[in-house]
Amino acid sequence: MKRRNAIIITIVISLLFAVFFIYPAGMVVKQAFEGTRADGSHYFTLEFFSSVFGNAIYREGLWNAFVLGITSTLVTLAIAFPLALVGHRYDFFGKPLLGVLVLAPMILPPFVGAVGVKQMLGVNGSLNALLIDLGMMDAALPYDWLANGRFLGIVLMNALHLYPILYMNIAAALANLDPAMEQAAENLGCPPWKRFFRITLPLAMPGVFAGASIVFIWAFTELGVPLVFDFARVAPVQIFDGLKGLDKNPIPYALTAILLIVAASVFALSKFVMGRSPLGTAPRPKGRSTSIKVGPWKSAACCLFFLAVFIIASIPHLGVLLLSLAESWYGTMIPQEFTTRHYIGALGNGLVVPSIQNSLLYAGCATLLALVIGLSVAWVVVRSDLKSKNLLDAVVMLPLAVPGLVMAFGYLALSQEGKAFHFLVGAGGSPFLLIVVAYAFRRLPYIVRSAVAGLQQSNPALEEAAKSLGASPLRTLQRVAIPLIGANLAAGSILAFAFAMLEVSDSLILAQQAQHYPITKAIYTLLSTLGNGTELAAALGVWAMVFLSVAIMGAAVLGGKRGGMFKV
Repeated sequence: MKRRNAIIITIVISLLFAVFFIYPAGMVVKQAFEGTRADGSHYFTLEFFSSVFGNAIYREGLWNAFVLGITSTLVTLAIAFPLALVGHRYDFFGKPLLGVLVLAPMILPPFVGAVGVKQMLGVNGSLNALLIDLGMMDAALPYDWLANGRFLGIVLMNALHLYPILYMNIAAALANLDPAMEQAAENLGCPPWKRFFRITLPLAMPGVFAGASIVFIWAFTELGVPLVFDFARVAPVQIFDGLKGLDKNPIPYALTAILLIVAASVFALSKFVMGRSPLGTAPRPKGRSTSIKVGPWKSAACCLFFLAVFIIASIPHLGVLLLSLAESWYGTMIPQEFTTRHYIGALGNGLVVPSIQNSLLYAGCATLLALVIGLSVAWVVVRSDLKSKNLLDAVVMLPLAVPGLVMAFGYLALSQEGKAFHFLVGAGGSPFLLIVVAYAFRRLPYIVRSAVAGLQQSNPALEEAAKSLGASPLRTLQRVAIPLIGANLAAGSILAFAFAMLEVSDSLILAQQAQHYPITKAIYTLLSTLGNGTELAAALGVWAMVFLSVAIMGAAVLGGKRGGMFKV
């Protein structure tokens, strides 16, 4: 019975993934290679790709996206690796608190943070005001940091938002190093710098590759930050701008397919490199390395390093907060007058409250759907003996590797009149089901990893005892398994819900009418509104920060009861 149930669940989940994940991505690729004759028949063609690579603007957009991805990954690595290494090596004052603080960028969508950065780095922003006050800049000739350094501004925003992903991957890899190898090298007289390059760094490379591939894919396909920075010549923005003429213009399909091919290649390469490396398959260490208790001066240096990263990473958050409280802010370091009316105005805006209601509905239903699917997958992976369970586990993690922009574009194309997903579009063009399904599959990995961790840590003997007393598999799941892993499920669900609430790509692309806008689409719309639209968007961004902060802290507390959500 157990094996049969596992087979049925595997087949059902595989079909769902094939329809709602692989099919949309495959359709984008198919449309990019498919031409249409006058009689309506289709034929294979490379002309759309030729048009992309033959057009200097599209070539520049792809090149800019690629360089943004590479540069953002390198800058992110330069921030994350030293942080993780210092945190792993040394025991210093305030380490637990500072380790949490450096994760602060996770509580703000990057394109919202870009609003605060624009205010602080603009011609009449805070930085120029400070330099003018210090006599380091001519007030009549202020420097436009964004116009002259827009590319670097986007790289900075990407790096400040994404370094926690790489930091957590590298920290997990370092935590699993066998201390005996470093101790042996030290006993043989190997100096610290050589031990780092010959032992520590190679052993940590699986974590570096895993995190770096996700960072690259995210930065390579980032849509929100370039939009806010008015950086139009980058492939994701070119795709977004081409959505209005989707029926007549095949170029967005070709651009999206290229993004998907590059992203999939990077992800596959990282897996290949880790798979080829014997380090990635090394056995678990028998011991755990202990951090070194350092003296007051070195402890202060470590604290200052973590604190400096936190302060720099908090600049976007500070800019959004000050902008939301500014009565007027022009040519000064901080606003001249403060007010709370933007918060009231944001909640009173005709676009905002419906968007909050929409986001709650979309994210809530998506989380429930992801919870059902994720719990089923976790049960098969941990409790069954199917040979295909590892493949199923790998497949459901693919949403982390496939760009959100690609999936959103695929869903939009398939939801057009006469297409396969048009049934997901409700009366009046409501994208409710479309967005719920998109959110659910994009955030499914959070639920799966949490449920797998919980089931691995719970005693299967309790479930076997319930079955031996005549309880059905469903009743055993309800009365024994779920209560045992309730904290893990709650933690994963909170994260899935929170990040779905602040999803960017799906929200900007799939919600086309104002009455269906989620929060992020409302923020983006407010940014282009005359008057106090920017301040209202900042106020809504602060509400989003508060919400996501509470959600992440709640997930951490609940996950901590069972040993952590993402135990390696």
